[in-house]
Amino acid sequence: MPAILPTLILLLLAAAAIYAACELFVNGIEWVGHRLDFAQKATGTILAAFGTALPESVVTFVAVALGDSAAQKDIGIGAALGGPLVLGTVAYAVVGWALLLRGRGLRDGGRLDVDYGHLSHDQGWFLVIFVAKLILGVMAFALKPWLGAAFLLAYAAYFRKETRSRRDAAEAAPAPLRFSPHRPVPSLALASLQSLVALAVIFGASRVFVAQLGALGPWLGMPPQLVALLLSPIATELPEILNAVIWIRQGKTRLALANISGAMMIQATVPTAFGLVFTPWLLERGLIWAGLVTLASVLALYALFRRGAITRAMLSLFALFYLAFAGVLFAVLR
Repeated sequence: MPAILPTLILLLLAAAAIYAACELFVNGIEWVGHRLDFAQKATGTILAAFGTALPESVVTFVAVALGDSAAQKDIGIGAALGGPLVLGTVAYAVVGWALLLRGRGLRDGGRLDVDYGHLSHDQGWFLVIFVAKLILGVMAFALKPWLGAAFLLAYAAYFRKETRSRRDAAEAAPAPLRFSPHRPVPSLALASLQSLVALAVIFGASRVFVAQLGALGPWLGMPPQLVALLLSPIATELPEILNAVIWIRQGKTRLALANISGAMMIQATVPTAFGLVFTPWLLERGLIWAGLVTLASVLALYALFRRGAITRAMLSLFALFYLAFAGVLFAVLR
């Protein structure tokens, strides 16, 4: 037990650092969106999502483009499937739990006070792209690397659609900027600086968190492949999850859900483009299973958002999809 104690302490310290940096980040990025006259949803789907997903996309790029071994490239491919899985299951469940604990800002017996049309549209975009991503993962043909550009273009189209929306005059200004608490309206440069500083801390602390999980896995008797598929994706998506928790605590459910759906779009496109260009992009059984579970979860989200019928209790149950994934994977890899 003493040998694992430093690992546990580092794990907790890294998690605390990520949470504190996320508090700083969401405050800064809200002001960036406000100064750019972005709608609140675009702030979540584009600015916040791009900021927290960028470090992961860089790590994926380094793994697949600069990795010296097949194992390193496999890590990059795994990240491209593991991220959407965690976001489409665990992240939404955490939002449901946070809303259940908060118990306010809801209406009609627990229905979410959000734009169901926009959310279902986001899930629809994701499903089309993700299905294409999985189909390419079981096919081999010479022109496959060229299709990486199509995934980047898909994200560019989504980016353009989201950034064309403008802020509603009824949207309240964010809380005072932490770097300038006494100025009613901080400068765009200062808000951007605060966001970038927070991102640097999130990136560094996340790397420490992932490393400690990797060390904890063998102590728990888990093989490295199981750690890579089960624990590492949760660690890498922790900033997005914590952003959502913070926004729920502040009563900003729309921002919380927009951040998750925007991060899912990035994870479905940018890492996939890198994988198609720099690897054969052939998925093994564990990754195909991860993709199928992700599809099932997002299809359920799409149907519920489209009907406007989802509640906080329903969202909290989406963790069951991840438990099903973990149960089958654990049985196979153990």
